[in-house]
Amino acid sequence: MADLDLKAYLRRIGFEGVVKADLATLQALHFAHATTIPFENVAIQMGEGIRLDLDSIQAKLVRRRRGGYCFEQNSLFLAVLREAGFEVDPFEARVRLGTEAVLPRTHMLLRVKLDRSNLLADVGFGGEGLLHPVPMDGEAHSQFGRTYRVVEEGPLRVLQSKQLVGWMDLYAFEPSPRHPVDFEMGNWYTSTFPESRFLKTLTAQRVTPEGRLVLRNLSFTAVTGDQAEERILEPGEVPRVLRESFGLDIPDGTRFRALEIEEH
Repeated sequence: MADLDLKAYLRRIGFEGVVKADLATLQALHFAHATTIPFENVAIQMGEGIRLDLDSIQAKLVRRRRGGYCFEQNSLFLAVLREAGFEVDPFEARVRLGTEAVLPRTHMLLRVKLDRSNLLADVGFGGEGLLHPVPMDGEAHSQFGRTYRVVEEGPLRVLQSKQLVGWMDLYAFEPSPRHPVDFEMGNWYTSTFPESRFLKTLTAQRVTPEGRLVLRNLSFTAVTGDQAEERILEPGEVPRVLRESFGLDIPDGTRFRALEIEEH
């Protein structure tokens, strides 16, 4: 089993502080990771496999300076937090954002126990995701103009974000630790099942304190506060946008599965 290269990870996210198991460090690491390493599924779109062993994740997200989706992002963050001395467990969630259908458990998040409190940490939920961990206490918590809470729903916990029309569910989860093999199953489904949204849609997303950038196939949207500016790209523009807006080294002429499906 590969060892975590903590120094290389800290360089990747631009973190220069002292790493210790306290709230300030947790918030700083979470913020640096979430704003530096983009959420993206380019590897799936290019026909590459997604591996969840730590060496493969470090090779991709740290050494090659690529991004990834929740299983990769939060597996890496889990290893970092444990190395730093935090008590942390991985959970599985069903995404609810944008649908009322019951979806499979294809999201990974983390629960951090700190000073007799439980916090939800998640650096892998894309443009709607957190910049800081959220206490799992049912109360509303604001961060950089956005407000989140974690509420109870029977045996489940639900992460919600505050919208103009009220609270919106992002995902629901059982507060019970899962094993690596559980995420291997979810990863296999997400990255290979023909009807998976990650096969049918090319995406890259990056969140900042000011807003977020979201690429979905040929739609590129920049959100600042409550304002959104969408631009429809030409297929040949996509690699350049991935380089310039998301920091991904994707060469011109790269072909993406979802865009080829759209063409037909």
